[in-house]
Amino acid sequence: MAKMEKSIEINDINLMSIVFGKLDENINLIEKELALNIKSRADKIFVSGEEDAVEDGIVLLTNLVETARKQNSLSLSDVRYAISLIKNNEKRPVSELLKDTLVYTSMGKPIRAKTLGQKRYIDNINNNDIVFGIGPAGTGKTYLAMAAAVRAFKAKEVNRIILTRPAVEAGENLGFLPGDLQNKVDPYLRPLYDAL
Repeated sequence: MAKMEKSIEINDINLMSIVFGKLDENINLIEKELALNIKSRADKIFVSGEEDAVEDGIVLLTNLVETARKQNSLSLSDVRYAISLIKNNEKRPVSELLKDTLVYTSMGKPIRAKTLGQKRYIDNINNNDIVFGIGPAGTGKTYLAMAAAVRAFKAKEVNRIILTRPAVEAGENLGFLPGDLQNKVDPYLRPLYDAL
């Protein structure tokens, strides 16, 4: 493959520093993962390497610049996720995830999808009456479903939220717990209350 060099123009020095990261950690990670050489001069970022890698690097850096411009920050996890998208031939930017905010927390923090899988999940919740979310623990299934329910409640699309959960015991027999029915059911619904 032929070697080549391309550049991206960024007219904002602050934006350039966000994209490069602390001590250039973002750029170092991109160089390592995509086998590129990335340098900055004045208001341009120069990317050199194998032709396919340079094309991927330009798309990646353009996406990261757009993301940094929208959220005024860029975490290392954002960069890692963007790299994984590029490696899987997914050219959509991470910033696409920032477009749709489900709801805001009581502290004003926006709740939105963090991955394209979560975005598809939210889109399905918005467009369908019943959605089955299947996946490993910690992927946001319950939390995002609760956020969508709260959003619908606040928008007066529904007049109540009904919490249900299968009564599967998690290593203890709840029949022997002290208290009334509410006290016995609370451990099952705790994840839902936490998300709410």
